Amino acid sequence: MPSRIPQLLVVGLGNFPFPNTRHSVGHLVVDALASRFGIRVSPNKALNGFAGRSHVILGDLNVDLTLFKPKPLMNITGPAVAAALRHTVKIPGAMIVIHDSLEHKPKTLSVKFGGSANGHNGVRSVVAALGDPNFHRFRVGIGRDGDAASYVLGRLSTEECAHWDVGGGLDMVYKELAKIALKPPVT
Repeated sequence: MPSRIPQLLVVGLGNFPFPNTRHSVGHLVVDALASRFGIRVSPNKALNGFAGRSHVILGDLNVDLTLFKPKPLMNITGPAVAAALRHTVKIPGAMIVIHDSLEHKPKTLSVKFGGSANGHNGVRSVVAALGDPNFHRFRVGIGRDGDAASYVLGRLSTEECAHWDVGGGLDMVYKELAKIALKPPVT
């Protein structure tokens, strides 16, 4: 019996009106993955966002990878992410949500499965829309300085953009995606 090709949905959270800000680092990472894998991400009205899909090699494994950037603002992004999940991998355990984290140092990646939103309103919206917190989160460290609301809307430094676009940060994301692809999704 032939083995099934693993499917993954990678969602990058962000705010389209505020590109290249700390709060939109999830969009930046999804764009970088699209570039690395040669996936065209284009508007998808049914999903209320931008999506692209292709078979890619992660580590030594062929994977059916969907990339998604929800169009609604961060705090109300959950329904669009839930729609993308329903139309693609179906199982929350096969979804990775990439988002900013004030609690982690800049240029770090913290991987987590399930649990609370840790105060992140975008993740809270996703959990509420799914009714299930059991999905992977890639928390991209942005640090913290002063008022959180103003800070997250500040622009990423050139160094941070390069780190997550073509540098070591993108390599970290790739390696973690390869690890997840090797495991059957948690149901």
